[in-house]
Amino acid sequence: MPSYRVTLVVGALAPGVAPASVLPAARDAALELAVVEASDVQVVSGQARLVVRFAAESRELARQIGGHVASTVGTIAEVESWRITERVKSAWL
Repeated sequence: MPSYRVTLVVGALAPGVAPASVLPAARDAALELAVVEASDVQVVSGQARLVVRFAAESRELARQIGGHVASTVGTIAEVESWRITERVKSAWL
């Protein structure tokens, strides 16, 4: 089964939301629809990025999962952007 990842650039948190709760919320949202392989927080150019890697049967399903993760995180934090990438051999495309 192909491996995908959703990467979300996250801005301001909603009032009362603990920073440590945002990545688990993203991971749990993906777990509702897929097998999660890994999750991580990265800081790139001063921006917080959440990365959730998961397995999905198709690109369309991966897009739906990514949208669900972004929507869920959007209830507790500002999602400035998000994208899906697919693992093809040794590269994320």
